[in-house]
Amino acid sequence: MTRDTPAEITVEDLMIPSDTPGIDLHIRNKRPAGMRDFAPERSIVLMHGATYSSGTLFDVPVGGYSFMDWLAGRGYDVHAVDIRGTGGSTRPPEMDWPPEENPPLGRTETGVRDFSTAVDFVLQRRGLARTNIVAMSWGGSVAGAYTSRNNAKVAKLALVAPQWLNLGKARIDPGGALGAYRRIPVLQGKARWLEGAPEGKRDGLIPAGWFETWAAAALATDPEGRIQSPPTMRASTGPILDTREYWSAGRPFYDPGAIAVPVLLVHAEWDLDVPLPVAQDYFTHLTGAPYRRWVEIGEGTHMVLMEKNRLQAFRAIGDFLDEAFAPEG
Repeated sequence: MTRDTPAEITVEDLMIPSDTPGIDLHIRNKRPAGMRDFAPERSIVLMHGATYSSGTLFDVPVGGYSFMDWLAGRGYDVHAVDIRGTGGSTRPPEMDWPPEENPPLGRTETGVRDFSTAVDFVLQRRGLARTNIVAMSWGGSVAGAYTSRNNAKVAKLALVAPQWLNLGKARIDPGGALGAYRRIPVLQGKARWLEGAPEGKRDGLIPAGWFETWAAAALATDPEGRIQSPPTMRASTGPILDTREYWSAGRPFYDPGAIAVPVLLVHAEWDLDVPLPVAQDYFTHLTGAPYRRWVEIGEGTHMVLMEKNRLQAFRAIGDFLDEAFAPEG
């Protein structure tokens, strides 16, 4: 078995209470079969982005295995969190009403609270004092803010295309009034996914069948939207409102300089959601990290974890988490 081939793994789907009565959070755990000893260095908690759940981003088995499978095959105990309103977690009752009848749901501070609840659950479940965190896009805002407030609970932080101050309006922001949630026509999203890639490179960026497998998994998380024509998936608009009030207004939601653990930044060259200058500016603000690293993936978009070059990102994260960290002094 190679380091890039998943081993036998154990899978558990868990529901835990949030800090709000009636709202439960879904956590998926994957780990090597037979794993009995748990350590902070071999523990990971995953945090998803603004639109798609952790299962959709990290656990769709394209090419025979998912990112979670790969991490578990490398010897990690991996927990993937869905915040409220996303994936397998409880949807707030406002999501059962027309979106215009309620304000945006799922603000970043709510995401931090849910993520904190999940991390505390994992630490208590495994008897650990800290864990590694891997997050993507808006999840980087959640995980970054969490880490800046809870450095003692975090071993290392790996961020894939983390959200930061925008150069103008964010790509995720459609403009206009925001209701409680938005409907995503997932099956029509391939062109937007590939928009940042040169035309001559688009056809081969997502291997055959991967987009369809991913889209089916995304739609399966929202049975209500799946039966519409065309099928849609509901996603909270709180992250978009926070983009307007913070990132597009030149106001950081948190201070990256307050992160005091090793940080890895993974970015892909054709990412339109987090363009290269945005990633660079974010990296320079990680002034409190004992060390920081930037890995740039050629021929990739914001969704590089689901593309032909995904293993480059996987290995960068795996190598970063594997290496020993012994601060000097």
